[in-house]
Amino acid sequence: MNAETPTAESAAPPTAKRRHRPEKQVEITDPKAIRALAHAARLEVISELYSTQVSRTATELAAQTGLTPSAMSYHLRALQKWGIVVPAATAGDARERRWQAAGTDFTIHSLGAGAAPELAVLDLELDAYRRRVLAYAKARNERREGGETGDGPSAVVLASNLLYLTPDQRAELTRRVFDLLRDYELEDPDRVPEGAERMATMWSMIPDDRGPAAAKPVAKPAVQPAAEPAGGGT
Repeated sequence: MNAETPTAESAAPPTAKRRHRPEKQVEITDPKAIRALAHAARLEVISELYSTQVSRTATELAAQTGLTPSAMSYHLRALQKWGIVVPAATAGDARERRWQAAGTDFTIHSLGAGAAPELAVLDLELDAYRRRVLAYAKARNERREGGETGDGPSAVVLASNLLYLTPDQRAELTRRVFDLLRDYELEDPDRVPEGAERMATMWSMIPDDRGPAAAKPVAKPAVQPAAEPAGGGT
């Protein structure tokens, strides 16, 4: 299912060189830390800093999330406590601290915790994505009312699929998707290619065991004994 069907673009400008970065995984397993993430502003900060790999000030992040700089500073210090963000080197005006991601990738893993607090975080992530969609729709409508036409091909893409995957296939698909996304990361996040537009992406995979079809794997055929050769044995 596609919200808008992508079409081929002609005369596309050359893309920038993609980043071959050293990987540093930040994995959160402490249930207290996971619960501390269950705040929309904190999740937006994590998304911004980890996705762009660019340092930001509390004032810059506050403007993006709609908070005051002092409130954003509080959330940044909370994220620092759990090793999710760290202070960054200051360039130029040193009056305000800059913050950056503590690594290149961020994962939440409950290690089987009964309350599964990461599900609350997932709910907030979906809310954050919904806010992006509504903001885009509002801006698009304002542009159309001002006489602008169209947003170009594949401005919005939404796809949904149902697959039957073994555990090994799930792991392989996850790895291949993340590898593909990394191919489109900028070599230098501060140098955006001409004509490029910032795009928000979300990829998810979750078991769907509703309905009888999901609970009835196809049985393997029984092994049949070998036929006796014609004429009997010796």
